Amino acid sequence: MSSAYTSISPDKPSRLVGTAAAPALSEGAAWHRCSDIATEDNGRGRTVWVTQARLRIKGIASVSLKILVATLASVLLAGVPAGAESQDGGPLQLEAKILLGHVRGRIDHMAVDLKRQRLFIAELGNDSVGIVDLANRSVIHTISGLKEPQGVGYEPTTDTVFVANAKDGTVKLFDGNDYRAAGQIELGRDADNIRIDVAARVVIVGYGKGSLGYIDPVTRSKVRSSPLKAHPESFQLDPDTNRIFINLPGAHAVAVVDGKSGRQLANWPVEKSGNYAMAIDRERNALLIAFREPPELGVLELSGGKSVATVETCRDVDDLFVDARRKRIYVSCGQGFVDVFEANGATYRQMARVPTVAGARTSLFVPEMDRLIVAVRESLAGPAAIWILRPRP
Repeated sequence: MSSAYTSISPDKPSRLVGTAAAPALSEGAAWHRCSDIATEDNGRGRTVWVTQARLRIKGIASVSLKILVATLASVLLAGVPAGAESQDGGPLQLEAKILLGHVRGRIDHMAVDLKRQRLFIAELGNDSVGIVDLANRSVIHTISGLKEPQGVGYEPTTDTVFVANAKDGTVKLFDGNDYRAAGQIELGRDADNIRIDVAARVVIVGYGKGSLGYIDPVTRSKVRSSPLKAHPESFQLDPDTNRIFINLPGAHAVAVVDGKSGRQLANWPVEKSGNYAMAIDRERNALLIAFREPPELGVLELSGGKSVATVETCRDVDDLFVDARRKRIYVSCGQGFVDVFEANGATYRQMARVPTVAGARTSLFVPEMDRLIVAVRESLAGPAAIWILRPRP
């Protein structure tokens, strides 16, 4: 491909230019599974990435389809760097890849049981939660039969795993030792992100067209809710002020809620779109917001929400984290990168762009383990896996 970014759209039929190895495909009624393939020249060499897509093609023999797939695979093998391990001496080093088995579709958010060193993975497209032993680097259990799990959280005082299911609106509970079912709470459609307030002993879940639900982990019941203007995406707890900051991309805003009463304190409009990921940089009293359109990292004052800076980032961000020890920010993108930013005073500067795999947009930074964990979905680039990245130095 000669352009800096060329893709096959997953939303509408696309024409492929025929070659001797792969003839052109015409639009038609039959669906065949293929991949989105794109390239980027970043000045250090070409990067090729793949995401899942659907092509509508008609009147193509199976042998031609095989040739097409083989051609795409050969491009991948010839043009793709090895991944994060190619960044020797960079800020993130690939330490391990843990294969998840046949896990189809999108992977959403993750959580960790620090005592047992167990990782919980919301395998949304697979209707399951995978459980990985991080010490032995292997999958030890799978909770199946879920309904589009999006959020997962581990509450240590009751040793309970909470799983938010988008399709049926339930929060299902599982024992933290043997993962047997331990009940469920009917919350509301599109149950999504989960945060655990260990000090207050409350589990907070975003759901519906605009609500936060507060669950008592002891009584296993919803105790109150906070109404919002739109569906909540990432939200963060500030234990110093008992405030909760909530991304509302549907309302182009950030809501601020009192964590004790559930009352909304403020609504901060944002001019850009797709504010899904969020983190708090306490040292700089800043709220970090990752926007998808345009792809930028926005910096807001934690006190009043004033925008003080923006910096370009990779596309399709879904998670971002602050590494307070190193004064760094990690931004994971479905484009197939982790962007690493360095905080210097009130400014943030991109210091590295670490390649992962297209579609690997969810991640989890665990400060207690000093590791960044990236979820890689199944694609032509390889099977579903968890990548363990070690920050350096």
